[in-house]
Amino acid sequence: MSDDPAEVVSIIAGDPEGFEPGAETPTELPLLPVRNTVLFPGVVLPVTVTRKKSIRLVRKAYRGNKIVGVVAQKNTQSDDPTLADLYEVGTMARILKLIVLPDGNTTIIIQGQSRFKVEEGTQDTPYLAARVSYLPETFPNKTSKEVKGLVASLKDAAAKMLRLNPEIPQEAQVALDNIESPAFLTHFLSSNMNVEVGLKQKLLEINDGAERGTMLLEMMLKEIQLLEIKHEIQTKVHTDIDQQQRDYFLRQQIKVLQDELGQDSPDQDIARMRQRAKDKKWPEAVAKHFGKELDKLSRLNPMAAEYPVSMNYVEFLLDLPWGEYTKDNFNLKRTRKILDADHYGLEKVKDRIIEYLAVLQLKQDMKAPILCLYGPPGVGKTSLGRSIAQSLGRKYVRMSLGGVRDEAEIRGHRKTYVGAMPGRIVSQIKKAGASNPVIILDEIDKVGSDFRGDPSSALLEVLDPEQNATFTDNYLEVEYDLSKVLFIATANSLDTIHPALRDRMEIIDLTGYTLEEKTQIAKKHLWPKMLAEHGLVPKDVSITTPALQRLIDDYTRESGVRSLERKIAGVVRNIAKHKAMKEEYPETLEPKDVTRILGAAIFDRDLYQDNDTAGVVTGLAWTSVGGDILFIESLLSRGRGKLTLSGQLGDVMKESAITALSYLRSRAEELGIDYRLFDQYDLHIHFPEGAVPKDGPSAGIAIFTSIASVFTQRKIRSHLAMTGEITLRGKVLPVGGIKEKILAAKRAGVRDVILCQKNRKDIEEIPAEYLKDLTVHYADRVDDVLKVALLDELVAHPIKLTVRDEPSPAPAASVEVQ
Repeated sequence: MSDDPAEVVSIIAGDPEGFEPGAETPTELPLLPVRNTVLFPGVVLPVTVTRKKSIRLVRKAYRGNKIVGVVAQKNTQSDDPTLADLYEVGTMARILKLIVLPDGNTTIIIQGQSRFKVEEGTQDTPYLAARVSYLPETFPNKTSKEVKGLVASLKDAAAKMLRLNPEIPQEAQVALDNIESPAFLTHFLSSNMNVEVGLKQKLLEINDGAERGTMLLEMMLKEIQLLEIKHEIQTKVHTDIDQQQRDYFLRQQIKVLQDELGQDSPDQDIARMRQRAKDKKWPEAVAKHFGKELDKLSRLNPMAAEYPVSMNYVEFLLDLPWGEYTKDNFNLKRTRKILDADHYGLEKVKDRIIEYLAVLQLKQDMKAPILCLYGPPGVGKTSLGRSIAQSLGRKYVRMSLGGVRDEAEIRGHRKTYVGAMPGRIVSQIKKAGASNPVIILDEIDKVGSDFRGDPSSALLEVLDPEQNATFTDNYLEVEYDLSKVLFIATANSLDTIHPALRDRMEIIDLTGYTLEEKTQIAKKHLWPKMLAEHGLVPKDVSITTPALQRLIDDYTRESGVRSLERKIAGVVRNIAKHKAMKEEYPETLEPKDVTRILGAAIFDRDLYQDNDTAGVVTGLAWTSVGGDILFIESLLSRGRGKLTLSGQLGDVMKESAITALSYLRSRAEELGIDYRLFDQYDLHIHFPEGAVPKDGPSAGIAIFTSIASVFTQRKIRSHLAMTGEITLRGKVLPVGGIKEKILAAKRAGVRDVILCQKNRKDIEEIPAEYLKDLTVHYADRVDDVLKVALLDELVAHPIKLTVRDEPSPAPAASVEVQ
């Protein structure tokens, strides 16, 4: 329901000067809230009243002195406004006429009298009323030149608006000419301005007439600018339509003249494309399809909207490399040299690539397998694909799939849609200019899906060697052979890859680098690369091996070498600054120079020596960015045997904790633990870095060791870490990600690692130099873990665990997870 003005244009009823002494000025007024309009003194306005409160108000006022206070609403959405919803300044108005409409609504015609300010509310029902004070209308120096100039400017601006806006009746100009009072002129123009209610209210609240007129003039000038732009656009559109008709006739004449002169025409373009098609090595079905499309194009009018769409399509068909292959270079020794030069380590990956090339060389025709290089960031997955393309002599194309959510990105749009484009697969082949490029599908694990389709499902045909020989792009509409393309995908995690898509790829695991490998990579690749990128040459500065190891140990902790590259760049930038400023700097960087340039060490390799606290155990974890270590902390406190788990744990890790505690209770007597402790002490197991989600079975034996340590108050071997799953029978089961976990243990300064006996085969695959200074202990049962992990001596400050003679009844099993 609303109290909106029934008409837009205000009605002039006289030429009042504003508030006159002696006029009727009641100190208490009934308030009529209105929205979408502001009433000004002297202006006559029709208002349709629909709210029950307002109808009661106007009917009572019309029977009485016909005086109401009209106030605009701040919140136009409110149907039952309170005094707080209204502006403080309003206009006292006299009801000139009241009309009851057939639908039950009431329309009143009111004339503004004087402005007032609401001092305080006096009633809320049956309608709003308030005590008010009246605001004087001041327009000083009415005969001064400034006021006369302002009045003339307002009338000129109003006349210009009337000329630019044909919707306003011309009689308004006559009304403007008859207004002599400057105050009423500003009120009349303010009421009829096409601005929001808030701006009109500001004009109403200004007491100084000259100030109100100046602000009003600014608004009118802005409105004039908008009207001029609108008029200019309308004129331009009309001109453009005329220009299009003129251009059409001119083009028709040009076409006739071109035919007479024998110059190029659309028909000649079609003839050239038909000639190009004769040199294409495409299948017969594609040739027929192209011929039909070209015939259809020749029948189209060049001015038709479909013409450029069809032209782009046939040109795309011609630009695709149909049956055009680059010659492969099968010099396997050269290939091995290129791979060794570009990548240090990764022996298994290089052997697999050489095997593939050897089979391709012998058979000369082989469906390209889909390789998926899987590993943490920064280990060289993408650059390895570039090296493969270089060694083969094939074209190299990289296609990033991170964040792709539209299936049309892979399969393309149907060309019937506006703005249709081919899929990225065939677009990249067109870009490569050959039908057998090496295409890197980067970040295939980060493909998304939404209402536009699932790109992972669209990739199933692309990456299936049995199907991709007949791949069909929606835009292309014909089959294209992808079987000669060597696809190499990269991924940081296998969990997010569609299972069917993962089944079509051969997973090649790229684990992280050891300290020795990182040192060689930095020496052979990263240091020379950073020198070249920062304008230095090898003779300017060199770096020692201990300095590189300081960089790796103290300033990076990662599986790859991306952070290491950034740190080396920081060191080289410092040297470049000294050279540019002609300052002295060491020509050979030592470890102390690295510390001076980069500041204090960020990471401490020897964080995990403390074994004086019972219940603190170091575990090994696998993440999508490589291996990492985690702590398990256990604490006992007087209670009733409640188990509390915290650290944002997943269901699998919670179950591991419950299993470990249950097995410890069953072995309490053998470990010298009074069974009553389990009922009289609460156990809290916490995994620090609580903001990081954690899940998986790998922490099973670490949790058991932590609980055993806190109940027995025995020390845990220093520099020890462990990983393995625990069963309710005390068996230790194998887990995955062993190499990443071993690298994480070495980075953290761990000297002893406990693994499941069945993980021995994973350790045997790791080169011996990576295991230097690291002792691996194998366990088949939990007892084997405790023999290595728990020492006979107690911690420095053991907690004295006492039991009551009569233990309290055991509560029902409960686990609290925080």
